[in-house]
Amino acid sequence: MSKKIGFGAVLAIVFGSQIGSGIFVLPATLAPFGMFGVFGWVFAGLGAMLLAFVFADLCSKFPQTGGPHVYVQQVFGRLTGFFVGWTYWLVSWTSTSVVIIAAVASLSVFFGNDVHSHLYLLLEILLLGIITAINCKSVGLAGRVESVLALLKFIPFVFVPIVLFCNFDVKNIALSPKYADFSIIKLIIMVTMESFWGFIGVECATAPAGAVENPSKTIPRAIIIGTFGVALIYFINNLSVMGVIPGDVLAASKSPYVDAINLVLGKNLSLIVSVITFIIMLGTANAWTLASAQISLGLAQEKLLPDFFNKKNKELAPYASVLISSIGMIPILMLSQDKNLSEQISNIIDFSVEVFLMVYAMCCLAFIKINAKNKKAVKTIIGFMALIFCLTMIINSPIKSIIVALLFAASGVFMLPFVKNKA
Repeated sequence: MSKKIGFGAVLAIVFGSQIGSGIFVLPATLAPFGMFGVFGWVFAGLGAMLLAFVFADLCSKFPQTGGPHVYVQQVFGRLTGFFVGWTYWLVSWTSTSVVIIAAVASLSVFFGNDVHSHLYLLLEILLLGIITAINCKSVGLAGRVESVLALLKFIPFVFVPIVLFCNFDVKNIALSPKYADFSIIKLIIMVTMESFWGFIGVECATAPAGAVENPSKTIPRAIIIGTFGVALIYFINNLSVMGVIPGDVLAASKSPYVDAINLVLGKNLSLIVSVITFIIMLGTANAWTLASAQISLGLAQEKLLPDFFNKKNKELAPYASVLISSIGMIPILMLSQDKNLSEQISNIIDFSVEVFLMVYAMCCLAFIKINAKNKKAVKTIIGFMALIFCLTMIINSPIKSIIVALLFAASGVFMLPFVKNKA
């Protein structure tokens, strides 16, 4: 029996890494934009598909563990590859900690509002421990767990829209007066930026390339098919929710997906929705834990991180990398228990998107240079389109998020003494 993971598990990672909290909160964020909010998923989905093609092609050329830093290093050298890899690894587990917090928070309906915050911290650490144990045990086990979780999360995203569309009213989707004077181009950019948060992780499946059967073919197929499926799921679910709840009401909703289900099916389904939310978050956390460990493993194999990160067991699990990433999450989980600091978690999400976009942009540049050199005109054009998409998102982001993201990347300077010349 092969210890490596196959197409199904890789496809599950693509779904798991992208489908997370976004599907629950973005309908409310996009509601004031009316039909432009629906189009946001289309444009964000197109951008994600361009990036999916870029990563699929790069992975087919360089099917190595680690993901983005591998491609950047091949084109721009070891130093640039290190900073991209370091930044990507850091943001991967930082973002994962937020997902774990959200996963446990989704179960609050079982505990009530009067439970001490220490219980939530205990549950967060317990959940982190379970995910860590799975990923320390075996890459194959982590992949199989992700396959099951992907299937469980896929079912409600097919069933729920069918029910909601039976109560669909297009009159509920209307542009808010405060955006009436905005140009069409500005509206499209705004909704695309909001929607793209849901597609962060499009490249995630490239990280464990060394643990995948026939990665040069398996991963590209999974990325293209998976990202298209994610875009379709987001579009259908967002449209169904917006068509059930009036725009002004939806915009004020804290749980738009839950409110839509309760409106159509009654208010006795909170426990079911809570479990569904938990499963989705759990799948996302597992996918990113697996990917995060593979990122640092790839960096260590290239001697861009200490050799400790390179330790694996007989089941090919990079247990040292998994443990280090998991230990790094614990302080974030502990700090989140303070209400003031907990509110700042949203800031982590904001600058995380900027960091991911910067990594994507560097990979697009590598893709462009490779294909321009090989005189692949069509691929070069696709690369430019993907790069323009990333730069548009970055340029139109708050300057504070951009500065924090750059400082985040600059922290790699402190790790430079550990970077060695590859033998």
